[in-house]
Amino acid sequence: MTSLWDHPDFDDHEVVHFVTDAASGLKAIIAIHSTYRGPGDGGVRFWHYPQDDAALTDALRLSRAMSFKSAMADLPVGGGKAVILAPPDRVKTPELLAALGRAIEGLGGAYVAAKDVGITVADLVEVSQHTRHVSGLPAGAGLAGGDPGPPTAYGVYLGVKAAVHRVLGKKSLEGIRIAIQGAGSVGGGLARWAAKEGARLTIADLNVSRAETLASELGAVAVDAADVMTMEADVFSPCALGAILSERSIPLLRAPIVAGGANNQLARPEDGDRLVERGILHAPDYVINAGGIINVVLEHFRQASEDEVRERIEAIPGRLGVIWDESDANGHSPADVADAMAKGLIGRA
Repeated sequence: MTSLWDHPDFDDHEVVHFVTDAASGLKAIIAIHSTYRGPGDGGVRFWHYPQDDAALTDALRLSRAMSFKSAMADLPVGGGKAVILAPPDRVKTPELLAALGRAIEGLGGAYVAAKDVGITVADLVEVSQHTRHVSGLPAGAGLAGGDPGPPTAYGVYLGVKAAVHRVLGKKSLEGIRIAIQGAGSVGGGLARWAAKEGARLTIADLNVSRAETLASELGAVAVDAADVMTMEADVFSPCALGAILSERSIPLLRAPIVAGGANNQLARPEDGDRLVERGILHAPDYVINAGGIINVVLEHFRQASEDEVRERIEAIPGRLGVIWDESDANGHSPADVADAMAKGLIGRA
């Protein structure tokens, strides 16, 4: 039997908790990758996994990404992630959320929960009735907090603009063809920002009606989710689930830029090199999509203003530029360059 320490995505995680509450049916994994800079902050994901090992892989990969994301955004937190193994009917109950809250409280502040796939702000409010360690709760006017989706989308939009300027020499997205995978809070937010500048959008989502509704709103084209990665475009923007850039899919890409909000876009570390070999500029996901964690961390720790959040998010393009410059100079992929920087920031150089 393979041990946790031999798992391919185990990266010296400080602790991994397996949580069970028989009364509510809760089965969850809480992974804390690093507390070097502060408590492990990261979203709660509610997802139905065909196999339990897939949930563990998600928890390990996502918590590591949160360590790197927070460090690169210069935030006083580490990286953690909670994954709830949803039942096939994907029904959440108040009892299940309460059990999760009690489990988080039992960790004594080592993990701070936030919103992720399958969890709403209302769910977090329910969890917060049972633990103090929740971020991304509704905030007063002008203050940081609430749904991390819109600030994440804003950061991704700025990162896409930076990549377009670098590769295509254009400061505006007018006429730029962007294929967006995912029409949720982040993909939808990116689409709206890009549409304001006159971008030509192709949108896909597993929820076909959601993609079609967004496309109709913005004058875009909705396509099948299976086709969006292979569309001829200037930018392919993955804004859904991760591990979609692989040995199999990268040769099929028909865009010179990959820049999107999905976490853990590379299926394996070596896939960053495959993008370089194809001459495709990649924006490391945990750098470009840091807007959400900036928002919720500044809310949780000191009730910062929306203006400060915006200012911090607007530093994302400059950070990407530093990574791309170093990648060009040393020949390493942007993903490897970003990983090396992040490891240094969490004491693992």
